[in-house]
Amino acid sequence: MEQFVIKGGKPLKGSVDISGAKNAAIPLIAASILTDQKCVIENVPRLVDVKTICRILEVLGAGIEDHKDRKLVIDPSGIGSVEAPYDLVRTMRASVLVLGPLVARFGKAKVSLPGGCAIGARPINLHLKALESMGAKIGIEHGYVTAKASRLKGANIYFDIPTVTGTENILMAACLAEGKTVIENAACEPEVGNLADVLRSMGAEINGDGTDTIEVKGVKILHSFQHGIIPDRIETGTFMAAAAITGGEVLIKKCIPEHVHAFTVKLRETGVKVEEGDDWIEVKKGGKLKAVDIKTAPYPGFPTDMQAQMMSLLSVANGLSVITETVFENRFMHIAELKRMGADITIEGHSAIIKGVKKLSGAPLMATDLRASASLVLAGLFAEGKTTVSRIYHIDRGYERIENKLKALGADIKRVS
Repeated sequence: MEQFVIKGGKPLKGSVDISGAKNAAIPLIAASILTDQKCVIENVPRLVDVKTICRILEVLGAGIEDHKDRKLVIDPSGIGSVEAPYDLVRTMRASVLVLGPLVARFGKAKVSLPGGCAIGARPINLHLKALESMGAKIGIEHGYVTAKASRLKGANIYFDIPTVTGTENILMAACLAEGKTVIENAACEPEVGNLADVLRSMGAEINGDGTDTIEVKGVKILHSFQHGIIPDRIETGTFMAAAAITGGEVLIKKCIPEHVHAFTVKLRETGVKVEEGDDWIEVKKGGKLKAVDIKTAPYPGFPTDMQAQMMSLLSVANGLSVITETVFENRFMHIAELKRMGADITIEGHSAIIKGVKKLSGAPLMATDLRASASLVLAGLFAEGKTTVSRIYHIDRGYERIENKLKALGADIKRVS
């Protein structure tokens, strides 16, 4: 099993390019199921989760060409199966995004109940309830979800809580449904907007993406698309945090500053200097890091996917910080590992109380999920001595060879078997 070995204490300096967003790539790949024409996706990150969703499409019968210039060419004309198998879906929750497109185009789908990071139940009942509202007959048996409908019907759908994958699944399904679908309390994340842009380029009629109410007028057929994936806002925020915790100076390029606005506001509150351009962010050391309070929220609020990284930073800030997690339960598993390094953190309900310490000490650590992995790497970059992070397959799901990018900024980090 591979590990990261990190020797901390080196301020990061230089520039880094941000890769395409994992959470935008997966729905775009799934959207190709909605047509029988070749689709081209650009700026594709080379990640384990992207490979998984591509493999699922290949099992369904699609042809996929992976070009060296980060371009995928998908030929969905050969899709003959509507079953997404357990051995693939179990590794990644977002693979449930094939459900809506399959039932919309083929009238039926059989998709294994999904797996992924252990950060709470994250049930797909909201997806299934919405598909039922659109006329699909839903069944669950032997670990699989089945959905059948001769043609989905437009419906008024209200999500009890905003769900990104739920919004994306129903958005895709609604494009080929008969009549108008209105999705209320929809997710507003940029990845949803990226998907809506692609669907419009395929001939879909969509309004309201980026707000909490999306309207879709169904069409009979969708055609091919060629589109790029937006930069990864969580990778952007992670490198901002890496620069801040090491007291470095890093220029982050090929990003969209607007997408990390909530994180930038809080980072500035800690005393870090942040400058922005159209497609770049520069992070510089300010004075001593100061404590701040954070409450996670759906976009455009503070992202739950940056909570763990921010906790590492606040672990070494002056004063008492409180982080309240409102999006996922069970997303404080990294705390035990940070405490092994000397962090002073206690949990009270859905909040973590962080008393900043002057130093962290390197230690053997175990990653529990994708973003927790990133937080442990950040802590290791700051800590005195050697830190080893095990189970780094988690981080490979969402960061493209993060150790190479960190090395280029001067970090002492290596991947070992």
